[in-house]
Amino acid sequence: EFLFCPERGKAEERPACGEGKACAYCSFFKTMKRAAETGTEQTDTVSVTADKGNRTETVQTRIRVFPADEENENAAGKKRGKKKKHRLFLGLAEGAVQTEIAREMLTAKQMQQRLLPAGKQTGGVPYSYMYIPCLDIGGDLPDVYEYDGKVYGVLADVSGKGISAGMLSAFIRAGFDRKTPSLAQAVTSLRDKFVELNPDERSYITVAAVCVDREEKLLRYVIAGHNAPILLKNGRGMGINEIEDPAPPVSNWITDYSYKEKSMPYAAGDILVLLSDGVTECPNTAGERFGIERTESVLMQSVSAEDFIGKLRNALSVFSGGTFTDDITAMAFDLK
Repeated sequence: EFLFCPERGKAEERPACGEGKACAYCSFFKTMKRAAETGTEQTDTVSVTADKGNRTETVQTRIRVFPADEENENAAGKKRGKKKKHRLFLGLAEGAVQTEIAREMLTAKQMQQRLLPAGKQTGGVPYSYMYIPCLDIGGDLPDVYEYDGKVYGVLADVSGKGISAGMLSAFIRAGFDRKTPSLAQAVTSLRDKFVELNPDERSYITVAAVCVDREEKLLRYVIAGHNAPILLKNGRGMGINEIEDPAPPVSNWITDYSYKEKSMPYAAGDILVLLSDGVTECPNTAGERFGIERTESVLMQSVSAEDFIGKLRNALSVFSGGTFTDDITAMAFDLK
């Protein structure tokens, strides 16, 4: 009898071994039985449910079974039999490795989730955001924090997707200096650390960093190769300003560039928006891009940061059919 069967209970209640419908071991037994009966290779996918504390995760493990060759029971046949067993072992080992990779991916996903902003207000400034990675681990990193009485919003977008992009997003969180009032210094320092890291030349990071100075009613910002932030004046559709700043992304292509900080005034009631290119470049089935015009149209119809994020999420879902090919991130602030 196979051990650890999830359908095991009292002897009179559980099915015979190999007949369970929810047991991975029973599924494997059936696959071996089919291989023996048909004399052909059998491949199957077994779902294993792992307990993760407050929820369960189902991981699929692929198995391959090779039948024994009954016509060759001589030395060569035995040798071939050992080879078949070895191949069967490799099939199971591959499944075990895939299961372990899935567990590690889940852990990395949970760790990345902990890097995301936790609340809906910082330093008296309400904000809202959405973060939709196209894979389990994303390359976008939104961040909101307060320092010296001012509120900072940072949106970084790493080239690529998946594990490598996720590792670089963790690097950004650790490497971006939150203890300096100068965004220019913070982004320049991030670039210097990136150069020291010496990643592949195809790797780069775009950054939009904005400081909300409520005392002076001033926005200070650095845009490093990123989508231009958008400012909706008076929060009532009375005009939109795209905040342009054509500076290069963080990379090891240009190592001596010093980022400069720029500023512009704002008024209470304005809505500030930061976007990743996954929003504007989101395609539909016809190959059209969502674009900045549709984004601004949604913003013009919004009365608050939270309202805009909700409407943008719905608009993107309808436009794309619910399928995203890039990480989708947007942040919005109700300026006071």
